[in-house]
Amino acid sequence: MASSSTILKLLAISFLLNVCVASRAIPNSLAEDTQQTQLMKYHNGALLRGRISVNLISYGKFTPSQRAIVADFITSLSDSSPPQSNPSVAAWWKKLEKYYHIASSKEQSLSLHLNNQILDDSYSIGKSLTEKHIVDLASKGEQINAINVVLTASDVAVDGFCRNRCGSHRSKSSAVNGKNQKFAYIWVGNSEAQCPGYCAWPFHQPIYGPQSPPLIAPNNDVGIDGMVINLSALLAGTATNPFGNGFYQGTADAPLEAATACPGVYAKGAYPGYAGDLLVEKSSGASYNAHGVNGRKYVLPAIHDPSTSECSTLV
Repeated sequence: MASSSTILKLLAISFLLNVCVASRAIPNSLAEDTQQTQLMKYHNGALLRGRISVNLISYGKFTPSQRAIVADFITSLSDSSPPQSNPSVAAWWKKLEKYYHIASSKEQSLSLHLNNQILDDSYSIGKSLTEKHIVDLASKGEQINAINVVLTASDVAVDGFCRNRCGSHRSKSSAVNGKNQKFAYIWVGNSEAQCPGYCAWPFHQPIYGPQSPPLIAPNNDVGIDGMVINLSALLAGTATNPFGNGFYQGTADAPLEAATACPGVYAKGAYPGYAGDLLVEKSSGASYNAHGVNGRKYVLPAIHDPSTSECSTLV
């Protein structure tokens, strides 16, 4: 699986889209129309299927409420989760089913469930991490039928973070019961203190492109709500392109995946610098487009529809 980071310039607004097989787009703007209408090609590789556990590895200082925001999001992805109002996080996740229908005539899909939550709040390997450190942290989770998600706190520096990526997803080979297997892992950083205009838009003024007032974050936490946007896009890419030979546009070393192919699109009416006509909570003024469990609300990216080559939103 390719592991290099590529900076893709999106038009004259100098907005960066990192694609590290694949990192979530920095969504200050939309890609040009021709980019959005490229075909999402299937490269005949494996997709994640069946019941997959998600293990959260939180590195650094996270409050219990911050960890709960992310955990509730993962729980919300499943149809078997507690009922959610519409539009729902579970409905957003079901948009990926078209990819599975294209890849196979068999009735197969992916179901995620929250498994272990591991907390390393003592900064056991320091506050400046390399990709090897991320792999080591990801390896603390289960390595069979799992996606291990590493979340780094706002005071942790990671190679490439805030320069050309907000997060990434990759895979790692490991020996399990004498057999060589691959497991998928994701890393996402909390950008609130380091680069909120780069990785937490639309909840902060963007660094590049058209300037518009930031939206109020649905869980009142710019860094964590931004992390959920990043994480959701990376989960979509992990599901449909886990090993670099699944669904993507462009080249293998700079792929646009299920969500990163729709940068900056969160609702209908989106245009450069405007996330779209999101729903607004009357009492708080917070913007959202998806309901989750425990009364949570989230902003989630559009999913590229492989059958129409359009960006599909919940609202």
